[in-house]
Amino acid sequence: MKIWVDADACPVVIKDILFRSAKRTGVQLTLVANRPLQIPPLRFIKFIQVDSGFDVADNEIVRQLSFGDLVITGDIPLAAAVIEKGGYALNSRGELYTEDNIKARLTMRDFMESLRASGIETGGPPALSQNDRKSFADQLDKILTRHTKNA
Repeated sequence: MKIWVDADACPVVIKDILFRSAKRTGVQLTLVANRPLQIPPLRFIKFIQVDSGFDVADNEIVRQLSFGDLVITGDIPLAAAVIEKGGYALNSRGELYTEDNIKARLTMRDFMESLRASGIETGGPPALSQNDRKSFADQLDKILTRHTKNA
């Protein structure tokens, strides 16, 4: 299992949790973004810088993704593509996207997008809370523990 991070929109605190987990477990962690990022100088943490543009980072993640890899993203269409390819998708609030919930998430995303397109202010998501951080760390730990038991 490798961990891929849709790093352009990933909160710094989530990246820090990922860095600590990668250091502790030795799991390959790759951040993908269209702007330079600082990463710890560890052999199993990598960074791929892609060109700017709509979905360029997402497409690179899907292209390199292998069955069973984990992707950290809040991007619902990317999460759907990851699941379709046999990977796992986890958002920064600790929600694991699955075949059972991704279609509903896509429908809600499209609905909210149509509201915004018609001029209705929908607001953004709330700030990442301490509970969100804990949920993310707990879910990540469960996934990594399951992976190491099955490896």
